[in-house]
Amino acid sequence: MIAKLLRTLVPRRRIGWLWVVLTLGTIANGLRLRARLTSLATVAPAPRSGLDGDEPTERTVADVDPDHVVITAPGVVLDEESRRAVSLYARAHDLDVVDLVPADLDIERAYETIRFIDPSTYASSPLTIGRGPQQATLAHRSVLERAGLEHHQDLDPVEYLHVTAELKRHAARRTDLAVVPGLHAVPEKLSRRRAHLTALYSKAMPAVVATPVVQYATLAAGVVVAPAWGLAALTAHLVQPYIAFAGAPVRPADLDVGGVLGRPARGLRRAARTVRGRWHPALDSETGETDADKEAIYDELLADGINRFFEPRRATCALCQDAHLVPRVRVGDLLQFKPGVFQLDECQACGHIFQNPRLSLEGLDFYYRDFYDGMGGEQLEFVFSSDDTSYRGRVDLVTAHATPKRWLDVGGGHGHFCLVAAGSLPEVTFDGLDLSEGIIDAERRGWIDRSYVGLFPELAPDLTGSYDVVSMHHYLEHTREPAEELDAAAIVLESGGHLLVEVPDPECRYGRVLGWMWGPWFQPQHQHFVSVDNLRRLLTDRGFTVVATERGPAHQPVDLAFGLMLLTNRIAGPPAKPWRAPVRWYDRLRRASCFTALAPVMVAALFLDRAIAPVVSRRAGGSNTYRLLARKD
Repeated sequence: MIAKLLRTLVPRRRIGWLWVVLTLGTIANGLRLRARLTSLATVAPAPRSGLDGDEPTERTVADVDPDHVVITAPGVVLDEESRRAVSLYARAHDLDVVDLVPADLDIERAYETIRFIDPSTYASSPLTIGRGPQQATLAHRSVLERAGLEHHQDLDPVEYLHVTAELKRHAARRTDLAVVPGLHAVPEKLSRRRAHLTALYSKAMPAVVATPVVQYATLAAGVVVAPAWGLAALTAHLVQPYIAFAGAPVRPADLDVGGVLGRPARGLRRAARTVRGRWHPALDSETGETDADKEAIYDELLADGINRFFEPRRATCALCQDAHLVPRVRVGDLLQFKPGVFQLDECQACGHIFQNPRLSLEGLDFYYRDFYDGMGGEQLEFVFSSDDTSYRGRVDLVTAHATPKRWLDVGGGHGHFCLVAAGSLPEVTFDGLDLSEGIIDAERRGWIDRSYVGLFPELAPDLTGSYDVVSMHHYLEHTREPAEELDAAAIVLESGGHLLVEVPDPECRYGRVLGWMWGPWFQPQHQHFVSVDNLRRLLTDRGFTVVATERGPAHQPVDLAFGLMLLTNRIAGPPAKPWRAPVRWYDRLRRASCFTALAPVMVAALFLDRAIAPVVSRRAGGSNTYRLLARKD
């Protein structure tokens, strides 16, 4: 069927080029994987401390750190000699966490491990989310205690995924991977793979499961449509593991002729078994709640409808009080699919764009619930950890005009910015403030020095003149009264201190071209869109002098990809959520089909975003974000 479709859509003389690209891409990817696999460190055998049959000597006992705890998946055994060797390795390399890679890990799981992370930079990249083969992990007891992880043995794949991520967060620069020759991988339980992939990929899970099916169908079609290059592409696919694992410390048990030739059949079987998998963990590893618990909570929250989640509609601008308002965007919740429709109005006098009617305090609690924490916590961690370019740009802007010593990050979330900034400014004290208790997690992880939980305007009087830098990164648009937040910053800063603000730019042309598909509208979370000119006026009125403004360097190249994701989400329909009616099988099929079909287009859109960003962001109205640095006089 695919072959017939290709003959219809693509001219015959061009069909072969599809498999030329596939062949070359497969080989190139094999070399990329090989670079990562060969960079994996190997745990050397521990030196013997005595003769066979001797009682353990003082040195033997000392070699095994009593504070090193071994975490395992069901059936995994780490013998005493290997445990001793790993403990010595961790101490020698100043590591608190070592994720252990079995030397015989099979091809597919080895690939999955290194697709997520580059072993050569894993330890030195604090934002990288913790990932590993989920077989065994050595962790220092102090890290486990700070992370609140009590269960160490026989972890199911979803629980292990959560534990690995938390360990990396609590030992951001002291976590690494290493191959252990004496450790053997246990077979994968395919009945649990669907739940594992859902926890790992969220909305993209169907596309991930479908990928090998599409891949092998394409290879088969190539043999029929363009035999020469089709066979070349198939050969490249079969040979790729030999390229990837050449010289690597991992030697998969299935890296033999029979195992490699059987990869297509095993891949299709793996996909089919994954789709049929019905297992799911009894408790959500992030919230500790069962599905029934979550449904009961939302049933109670929605029992009286959603009217109380909104305040009365304003007749005047929230910034200048002018009465000339026009609707700009009207859209539902396209990310969580919680009930409600949200409108943004634009003031014709000053250009301010704001949510009208805005959410009430109860509404904020409802719509933020399970977004930045809880069920949505892992997905947001991925977003915040995906790139540190913007974090470093913020630091560079401040250090070009000031020498910070005491820095308060307002709306700091889980502290990702502070973690990166501290790497460049190790002598600076970084504190964080947020309404969410995620900021407490940031302190517990060691990403900030001190945490404050609450509303900034209410906490500011107790922090008068305590800081020489205050930053608000993608915070002001979430607040109910931006002017009050700026007042609070003026209180907290010492004379001559600097305020750094980074927000979506409402003057970006993408906002009009894409309409409700423009990501920064981000309803219902974003309540105010303050333009550069309006922010300048607000700051000047409060005794600040603007010293620098950046647009292009602050641009985040995701407009097309994020817009396409929102469109796909809308077409695909809502997923299963505790605040919605149960999803039927054909709803799941529709959603899986939409994301599988459009996933390659979204990836292409992301590459296009990045390719055109250097040109687009330099043009007027091209940047979707701006930064502004102001000094308190």
